[in-house]
Amino acid sequence: MVAWEYALLVRRYQAQGRNFTVSFVWYGPDGSRRDITAYGDTAIAHLNRAGREGWELVSAAEDVNNVQGSTEVHRYHLKRPVG
Repeated sequence: MVAWEYALLVRRYQAQGRNFTVSFVWYGPDGSRRDITAYGDTAIAHLNRAGREGWELVSAAEDVNNVQGSTEVHRYHLKRPVG
Protein backbone atom coordinates (compact mmCIF):
# COMPACT_ATOMS: atom_id res chain seq x y z
CA MET A 1 0.00 0.00 0.00
CA VAL A 2 1.27 3.48 -0.85
CA ALA A 3 1.40 6.03 1.96
CA TRP A 4 1.00 9.69 1.01
CA GLU A 5 1.95 13.02 2.51
CA TYR A 6 0.10 16.20 1.66
CA ALA A 7 0.94 19.88 1.33
CA LEU A 8 -0.86 23.07 0.43
CA LEU A 9 0.30 26.00 -1.71
CA VAL A 10 -1.72 29.20 -1.22
CA ARG A 11 -1.54 32.13 -3.64
CA ARG A 12 -3.02 35.37 -2.33
CA TYR A 13 -3.65 38.42 -4.52
CA GLN A 14 -4.63 41.59 -2.70
CA ALA A 15 -5.43 44.88 -4.38
CA GLN A 16 -5.11 48.20 -2.63
CA GLY A 17 -6.18 51.01 -4.88
CA ARG A 18 -4.02 50.80 -8.00
CA ASN A 19 -1.40 48.64 -6.32
CA PHE A 20 -1.51 44.93 -5.59
CA THR A 21 0.57 42.28 -3.92
CA VAL A 22 0.89 38.60 -4.70
CA SER A 23 2.19 36.22 -2.07
CA PHE A 24 2.73 32.47 -1.89
CA VAL A 25 2.70 30.40 1.29
CA TRP A 26 3.67 26.73 1.55
CA TYR A 27 2.04 24.57 4.21
CA GLY A 28 4.19 21.47 4.56
CA PRO A 29 3.19 17.97 5.60
CA ASP A 30 4.83 18.52 8.99
CA GLY A 31 2.56 21.48 9.76
CA SER A 32 5.15 24.09 8.89
CA ARG A 33 4.23 27.37 7.19
CA ARG A 34 6.73 29.20 4.94
CA ASP A 35 6.49 32.34 2.84
CA ILE A 36 7.94 31.22 -0.50
CA THR A 37 7.05 34.32 -2.53
CA ALA A 38 10.71 34.94 -3.35
CA TYR A 39 10.91 31.65 -5.32
CA GLY A 40 8.71 32.90 -8.17
CA ASP A 41 5.98 35.32 -9.18
CA THR A 42 3.51 32.87 -10.74
CA ALA A 43 1.63 29.82 -9.49
CA ILE A 44 3.07 27.83 -12.41
CA ALA A 45 6.63 28.57 -11.25
CA HIS A 46 5.77 27.32 -7.76
CA LEU A 47 3.90 24.24 -8.99
CA ASN A 48 6.77 23.31 -11.32
CA ARG A 49 9.24 23.66 -8.43
CA ALA A 50 7.04 21.44 -6.25
CA GLY A 51 6.74 18.94 -9.12
CA ARG A 52 10.53 18.66 -9.33
CA GLU A 53 10.43 17.72 -5.62
CA GLY A 54 7.98 14.88 -6.33
CA TRP A 55 4.71 16.69 -5.51
CA GLU A 56 1.62 16.04 -7.63
CA LEU A 57 -1.30 18.47 -7.89
CA VAL A 58 -4.46 16.86 -6.52
CA SER A 59 -6.93 19.75 -6.64
CA ALA A 60 -7.20 23.51 -6.86
CA ALA A 61 -9.75 25.93 -5.44
CA GLU A 62 -10.32 29.66 -5.77
CA ASP A 63 -12.01 32.17 -3.49
CA VAL A 64 -12.69 35.65 -4.84
CA ASN A 65 -13.96 38.56 -2.80
CA ASN A 66 -16.09 40.25 -5.43
CA VAL A 67 -16.37 43.51 -3.54
CA GLN A 68 -14.30 45.38 -6.13
CA GLY A 69 -12.30 42.19 -6.78
CA SER A 70 -9.93 43.15 -3.99
CA THR A 71 -8.85 39.67 -2.88
CA GLU A 72 -8.24 36.34 -4.58
CA VAL A 73 -7.04 33.23 -2.81
CA HIS A 74 -6.00 30.17 -4.77
CA ARG A 75 -5.34 26.90 -2.96
CA TYR A 76 -3.34 24.11 -4.58
CA HIS A 77 -3.51 20.76 -2.78
CA LEU A 78 -0.56 18.46 -3.48
CA LYS A 79 0.54 14.95 -2.54
CA ARG A 80 3.59 12.72 -2.89
CA PRO A 81 4.46 9.21 -1.77
CA VAL A 82 6.12 8.93 1.62
CA GLY A 83 9.57 7.42 1.55
